[in-house]
Amino acid sequence: MVISPSLRSLVAAVASLVAMSASGCSTVGYYVQAIEGQFELVQRARPIPQVIADPSTPPALQDKLARAMQIRDFASAQLHLPDNGSYRRYADLKRAYVVWNVFAAPEFSITPKDWCFPFAGCVGYKGYFSKAGADQLAADLAKQGYDVYTGGVPAYSTLGWLNDPILNTFIHYPDSELARLVFHELAHQVAYAKGDSTFNESFAVTVEQVGIERWLAINGTLEQRKEFDAAQIRRQGFVQLVTKYRARLGDVYAEPLSPELMREGKRAVQMEMRAEYEQLKKSWNGYVGYDAWIGQSLNNAQFASIAIYTQMVPTFQRILRDNDGDLTRFYTQVTRLAGMKKAERDAELSKLSSSEAEVVPTH
Repeated sequence: MVISPSLRSLVAAVASLVAMSASGCSTVGYYVQAIEGQFELVQRARPIPQVIADPSTPPALQDKLARAMQIRDFASAQLHLPDNGSYRRYADLKRAYVVWNVFAAPEFSITPKDWCFPFAGCVGYKGYFSKAGADQLAADLAKQGYDVYTGGVPAYSTLGWLNDPILNTFIHYPDSELARLVFHELAHQVAYAKGDSTFNESFAVTVEQVGIERWLAINGTLEQRKEFDAAQIRRQGFVQLVTKYRARLGDVYAEPLSPELMREGKRAVQMEMRAEYEQLKKSWNGYVGYDAWIGQSLNNAQFASIAIYTQMVPTFQRILRDNDGDLTRFYTQVTRLAGMKKAERDAELSKLSSSEAEVVPTH
């Protein structure tokens, strides 16, 4: 059978798609939903200038798309991120999220379950283009005794295999959040370490953080900069809280306790974290954005969903500082690290470990 170039690219992209949406399953059904989901994006995407020029496009969306184009140009011109067709098209999926990621961890472990794929390596979460598919996997894992957490994702990257579009799932974010997300996803096209989710996501978070700071310095209003600074303080406080209590859970699980006593210890940690969160929130001037997350079970899978994105951010911040903030040199060093074997990479990164505060993304 002759495969058209676009379809050939789509099939080839499944390996990357699976990595970023957390695949590892070798079943035909999983691949079918992945291909169908990506094909939907390809079919729905239109060039942004065309959408803006369409008289049926609401004025508010026209304005947001125009700003998205400015953000995209800034990403390549000022942050030296790939200058390609990604995020220059727009697709409305008619739903709130593009994929739903499932995280799982054993009842008495803070180490997430991995799903492995020959091309992408092992990743600590698994994604579906339908919430029903994610919910079914979560239910199956829960029956096996795993702690499970499912979260909707507004965007992901195919690592440059395809021209990823701007989506309705995040186009109406505040400008600073829209910029942060675009910078994050483009960073995945710069460097990707097979089977190392924490490395990949922490690198992208570092890029998004420095990117939005530079974008706001040039394009942001005083109000936007103040809002961003406040959001950074909240993110840092929240991640520090999660990191603290994730470590506390690890200490509980390391004790030679019976399952009953371990569960009691786990509940005690969860209660203490909720109490400390309420105290922390008093300094946020009424912000309640993390309430829904805290209001869930606070199980091991939830903690894993944060750690994957934040654990190595201080190390990447250190690398960027060592390169005097020069992003081109920073990318070169990170690309070199990504090409190493994981054991070698971990050994080198451990020498650069930092105690600098971490930040958390909404990706």
